[in-house]
Amino acid sequence: MAYDPGAIDATLAAAVGDEPMLIAELREAFVDSAQRAIAVLDNAANENDWRLGVARLRGLAASFGAVRLMSLAVDAADTPGDKAVLVRLRRAVARL
Repeated sequence: MAYDPGAIDATLAAAVGDEPMLIAELREAFVDSAQRAIAVLDNAANENDWRLGVARLRGLAASFGAVRLMSLAVDAADTPGDKAVLVRLRRAVARL
């Protein structure tokens, strides 16, 4: 699944209109929330914590049109505690 760098901005523009400053703030809030969700995964004490963190990240990504991140989160659900998955998730967020 290809990364569409304009998808998040398009989703935000549809929600708030042509407000570049607001779009930038919302994008920053999204990235911050995604990083916090990944930190939850990194600190998950058990499989249930991992799955809850993945669900949060997947929902966040879906809400903002971050298709690649959402796909990675779906895949992460099947690999609790996998550090390589965390690396891929962090990379995907860094590209946003």
